Amino acid sequence: MLFDLLGVPLVVRTYRQAIQSKLAEDVIIACDDKSILKTVEKFNCKAILTPKSLKSGSDRLAFATRKLNLKQEVIVNVQGDEPLIDPRSIDFAIHPMLTMDMMPDCTTLYTPFFSYSKEYKDSNTVKCVIRRDGYALYFSRSPLPFFRTGIGELTQKETAFRHIGLYAYKRETLLEFTRLKPSRLEMAESLEQLRLLENGFKIFCVKTPYPSQAVDTLNDAQKVLKILKAKKEKR
Repeated sequence: MLFDLLGVPLVVRTYRQAIQSKLAEDVIIACDDKSILKTVEKFNCKAILTPKSLKSGSDRLAFATRKLNLKQEVIVNVQGDEPLIDPRSIDFAIHPMLTMDMMPDCTTLYTPFFSYSKEYKDSNTVKCVIRRDGYALYFSRSPLPFFRTGIGELTQKETAFRHIGLYAYKRETLLEFTRLKPSRLEMAESLEQLRLLENGFKIFCVKTPYPSQAVDTLNDAQKVLKILKAKKEKR
Protein backbone atom coordinates (compact mmCIF):
# COMPACT_ATOMS: atom_id res chain seq x y z
CA MET A 1 0.00 0.00 0.00
CA LEU A 2 2.94 2.34 0.61
CA PHE A 3 4.83 1.47 -2.59
CA ASP A 4 6.33 4.71 -3.91
CA LEU A 5 4.72 5.88 -7.14
CA LEU A 6 6.68 8.99 -8.17
CA GLY A 7 6.82 10.33 -4.63
CA VAL A 8 3.26 9.42 -3.66
CA PRO A 9 2.30 6.17 -1.86
CA LEU A 10 0.14 3.79 -3.88
CA VAL A 11 -2.86 3.97 -1.53
CA VAL A 12 -2.74 7.79 -1.49
CA ARG A 13 -2.96 7.83 -5.29
CA THR A 14 -6.04 5.59 -5.02
CA TYR A 15 -7.55 7.99 -2.46
CA ARG A 16 -6.89 10.98 -4.70
CA GLN A 17 -8.69 9.28 -7.57
CA ALA A 18 -11.64 8.34 -5.33
CA ILE A 19 -12.23 11.86 -3.98
CA GLN A 20 -12.84 13.02 -7.56
CA SER A 21 -16.00 10.89 -7.75
CA LYS A 22 -19.03 13.15 -8.25
CA LEU A 23 -21.47 10.79 -6.50
CA ALA A 24 -19.39 9.92 -3.43
CA GLU A 25 -20.15 12.09 -0.39
CA ASP A 26 -16.97 11.17 1.48
CA VAL A 27 -13.85 9.00 1.15
CA ILE A 28 -12.10 7.28 4.05
CA ILE A 29 -9.13 4.89 4.05
CA ALA A 30 -9.79 1.85 6.26
CA CYS A 31 -6.41 0.25 7.07
CA ASP A 32 -5.12 -2.26 9.62
CA ASP A 33 -1.57 -0.98 9.95
CA LYS A 34 -0.44 2.04 12.00
CA SER A 35 2.39 2.83 9.58
CA ILE A 36 -0.14 3.15 6.74
CA LEU A 37 -2.40 5.31 8.93
CA LYS A 38 0.43 7.69 9.87
CA THR A 39 1.65 7.95 6.28
CA VAL A 40 -1.72 8.67 4.65
CA GLU A 41 -2.59 11.25 7.30
CA LYS A 42 0.60 13.13 6.36
CA PHE A 43 -0.91 13.38 2.86
CA ASN A 44 -4.14 14.81 4.36
CA CYS A 45 -6.18 11.66 3.72
CA LYS A 46 -9.06 10.75 6.02
CA ALA A 47 -8.38 7.35 7.56
CA ILE A 48 -9.46 4.93 10.29
CA LEU A 49 -7.52 2.06 11.89
CA THR A 50 -9.25 -1.32 11.78
CA PRO A 51 -8.39 -4.58 13.64
CA LYS A 52 -5.74 -6.82 12.05
CA SER A 53 -8.04 -9.79 12.59
CA LEU A 54 -10.35 -8.67 9.77
CA LYS A 55 -9.83 -10.80 6.69
CA SER A 56 -10.96 -8.64 3.78
CA GLY A 57 -11.49 -5.11 2.52
CA SER A 58 -15.23 -5.51 2.89
CA ASP A 59 -14.79 -6.56 6.53
CA ARG A 60 -12.75 -3.39 7.14
CA LEU A 61 -15.41 -1.39 5.31
CA ALA A 62 -18.16 -2.80 7.53
CA PHE A 63 -16.09 -2.09 10.67
CA ALA A 64 -15.61 1.53 9.59
CA THR A 65 -19.32 1.85 8.78
CA ARG A 66 -20.25 0.76 12.30
CA LYS A 67 -17.43 2.63 14.07
CA LEU A 68 -18.16 5.92 12.33
CA ASN A 69 -21.92 5.33 12.49
CA LEU A 70 -22.29 5.98 8.77
CA LYS A 71 -25.92 6.32 7.72
CA GLN A 72 -25.49 6.46 3.94
CA GLU A 73 -27.61 3.90 2.10
CA VAL A 74 -24.77 3.03 -0.30
CA ILE A 75 -21.25 2.17 0.90
CA VAL A 76 -18.52 1.72 -1.73
CA ASN A 77 -15.41 -0.44 -1.45
CA VAL A 78 -12.62 0.95 -3.63
CA GLN A 79 -9.69 -1.38 -3.07
CA GLY A 80 -6.50 0.43 -2.09
CA ASP A 81 -4.44 -1.20 -4.83
CA GLU A 82 -6.21 0.69 -7.66
CA PRO A 83 -4.06 3.85 -8.06
CA LEU A 84 -5.32 4.42 -11.61
CA ILE A 85 -9.04 3.88 -10.96
CA ASP A 86 -11.02 6.41 -12.99
CA PRO A 87 -13.41 8.49 -10.81
CA ARG A 88 -16.04 8.04 -13.50
CA SER A 89 -15.89 4.27 -12.98
CA ILE A 90 -16.71 4.79 -9.30
CA ASP A 91 -19.74 6.82 -10.36
CA PHE A 92 -20.73 4.08 -12.83
CA ALA A 93 -20.85 1.59 -9.93
CA ILE A 94 -22.89 3.93 -7.72
CA HIS A 95 -25.38 5.06 -10.40
CA PRO A 96 -27.49 1.83 -10.62
CA MET A 97 -27.84 1.85 -6.82
CA LEU A 98 -29.59 5.20 -7.11
CA THR A 99 -31.61 4.67 -10.29
CA MET A 100 -32.74 1.03 -10.61
CA ASP A 101 -36.37 0.29 -9.63
CA MET A 102 -35.10 -2.20 -7.06
CA MET A 103 -31.71 -1.38 -5.56
CA PRO A 104 -29.27 -4.27 -6.17
CA ASP A 105 -27.60 -5.94 -3.20
CA CYS A 106 -24.29 -4.89 -4.70
CA THR A 107 -22.76 -3.59 -7.94
CA THR A 108 -19.30 -4.13 -9.38
CA LEU A 109 -17.34 -3.25 -12.54
CA TYR A 110 -16.00 -5.12 -15.53
CA THR A 111 -14.10 -4.26 -18.68
CA PRO A 112 -12.68 -6.08 -21.72
CA PHE A 113 -9.28 -7.69 -21.35
CA PHE A 114 -6.13 -5.87 -22.41
CA SER A 115 -4.79 -9.16 -23.75
CA TYR A 116 -6.50 -12.54 -24.16
CA SER A 117 -3.18 -14.29 -24.72
CA LYS A 118 -1.74 -13.16 -21.35
CA GLU A 119 -4.32 -11.62 -18.98
CA TYR A 120 -6.99 -14.22 -19.61
CA LYS A 121 -4.65 -16.96 -18.36
CA ASP A 122 -3.17 -14.94 -15.46
CA SER A 123 -4.48 -16.04 -12.05
CA ASN A 124 -3.92 -12.51 -10.70
CA THR A 125 -6.53 -11.24 -13.16
CA VAL A 126 -10.08 -12.07 -12.05
CA LYS A 127 -12.60 -13.05 -14.73
CA CYS A 128 -16.37 -12.72 -14.58
CA VAL A 129 -19.27 -14.13 -16.56
CA ILE A 130 -22.56 -12.27 -16.60
CA ARG A 131 -26.24 -13.15 -17.00
CA ARG A 132 -28.38 -11.58 -19.72
CA ASP A 133 -29.97 -9.30 -17.12
CA GLY A 134 -26.59 -7.92 -16.06
CA TYR A 135 -26.16 -9.87 -12.84
CA ALA A 136 -23.03 -11.92 -12.15
CA LEU A 137 -22.99 -15.67 -12.71
CA TYR A 138 -19.51 -16.33 -11.35
CA PHE A 139 -16.02 -14.91 -10.77
CA SER A 140 -12.80 -16.91 -11.04
CA ARG A 141 -9.04 -16.67 -11.21
CA SER A 142 -9.10 -19.43 -13.81
CA PRO A 143 -9.81 -18.71 -17.50
CA LEU A 144 -13.59 -18.39 -17.54
CA PRO A 145 -15.46 -19.58 -19.52
CA PHE A 146 -13.44 -22.35 -21.17
CA PHE A 147 -13.34 -21.88 -24.95
CA ARG A 148 -13.35 -24.99 -27.09
CA THR A 149 -11.14 -25.23 -30.21
CA GLY A 150 -12.41 -23.04 -33.02
CA ILE A 151 -13.99 -20.30 -30.90
CA GLY A 152 -12.74 -16.98 -32.19
CA GLU A 153 -11.59 -13.84 -30.40
CA LEU A 154 -14.87 -12.05 -31.16
CA THR A 155 -16.78 -14.59 -29.09
CA GLN A 156 -14.23 -14.17 -26.29
CA LYS A 157 -14.81 -10.40 -26.23
CA GLU A 158 -18.57 -10.95 -25.95
CA THR A 159 -18.48 -13.54 -23.17
CA ALA A 160 -15.30 -13.23 -21.07
CA PHE A 161 -14.63 -10.09 -19.07
CA ARG A 162 -11.99 -8.69 -16.76
CA HIS A 163 -13.32 -7.90 -13.29
CA ILE A 164 -12.42 -4.66 -11.50
CA GLY A 165 -12.64 -5.24 -7.75
CA LEU A 166 -14.77 -2.26 -6.81
CA TYR A 167 -18.09 -2.83 -5.02
CA ALA A 168 -20.99 -0.53 -4.21
CA TYR A 169 -22.99 -2.18 -1.43
CA LYS A 170 -26.44 -1.58 -0.11
CA ARG A 171 -25.60 -0.72 3.51
CA GLU A 172 -27.65 -3.59 4.98
CA THR A 173 -26.09 -6.05 2.51
CA LEU A 174 -22.57 -5.04 3.54
CA LEU A 175 -23.29 -5.47 7.24
CA GLU A 176 -25.07 -8.80 6.74
CA PHE A 177 -22.41 -10.11 4.33
CA THR A 178 -19.57 -9.50 6.78
CA ARG A 179 -21.38 -11.41 9.54
CA LEU A 180 -21.33 -14.55 7.38
CA LYS A 181 -18.52 -17.09 7.57
CA PRO A 182 -16.13 -17.28 4.59
CA SER A 183 -17.65 -19.65 2.03
CA ARG A 184 -16.13 -22.70 0.34
CA LEU A 185 -15.76 -21.08 -3.08
CA GLU A 186 -14.45 -17.87 -1.55
CA MET A 187 -11.69 -19.77 0.26
CA ALA A 188 -10.89 -21.87 -2.81
CA GLU A 189 -10.48 -18.87 -5.13
CA SER A 190 -9.57 -16.25 -2.48
CA LEU A 191 -12.33 -14.00 -3.86
CA GLU A 192 -14.61 -12.47 -1.23
CA GLN A 193 -17.43 -11.68 -3.71
CA LEU A 194 -18.10 -15.42 -4.01
CA ARG A 195 -19.38 -15.36 -0.42
CA LEU A 196 -22.16 -13.08 -1.66
CA LEU A 197 -23.11 -15.38 -4.54
CA GLU A 198 -22.98 -18.53 -2.40
CA ASN A 199 -25.37 -16.94 0.10
CA GLY A 200 -27.92 -15.84 -2.49
CA PHE A 201 -27.01 -12.18 -2.88
CA LYS A 202 -27.11 -10.70 -6.39
CA ILE A 203 -24.27 -8.63 -7.84
CA PHE A 204 -25.15 -6.28 -10.71
CA CYS A 205 -22.25 -5.83 -13.14
CA VAL A 206 -21.55 -2.49 -14.80
CA LYS A 207 -19.30 -2.14 -17.83
CA THR A 208 -16.81 0.69 -17.69
CA PRO A 209 -14.89 2.02 -20.71
CA TYR A 210 -12.09 3.09 -18.36
CA PRO A 211 -9.75 0.14 -17.68
CA SER A 212 -7.70 0.17 -14.50
CA GLN A 213 -4.42 -1.46 -13.51
CA ALA A 214 -4.57 -3.00 -10.04
CA VAL A 215 -1.28 -3.66 -8.23
CA ASP A 216 -1.16 -7.30 -7.14
CA THR A 217 2.51 -7.89 -7.96
CA LEU A 218 5.77 -5.95 -8.34
CA ASN A 219 5.37 -6.32 -12.09
CA ASP A 220 1.98 -4.58 -11.83
CA ALA A 221 3.60 -1.74 -9.88
CA GLN A 222 6.16 -1.29 -12.63
CA LYS A 223 3.35 -1.09 -15.20
CA VAL A 224 1.67 1.66 -13.17
CA LEU A 225 4.95 3.56 -12.85
CA LYS A 226 5.39 3.42 -16.61
CA ILE A 227 1.87 4.79 -17.17
CA LEU A 228 2.37 7.59 -14.63
CA LYS A 229 5.72 8.58 -16.13
CA ALA A 230 4.17 8.70 -19.60
CA LYS A 231 1.37 10.97 -18.33
CA LYS A 232 3.88 13.23 -16.60
CA GLU A 233 5.94 13.55 -19.76
CA LYS A 234 2.85 14.61 -21.77
CA ARG A 235 2.18 17.56 -19.46
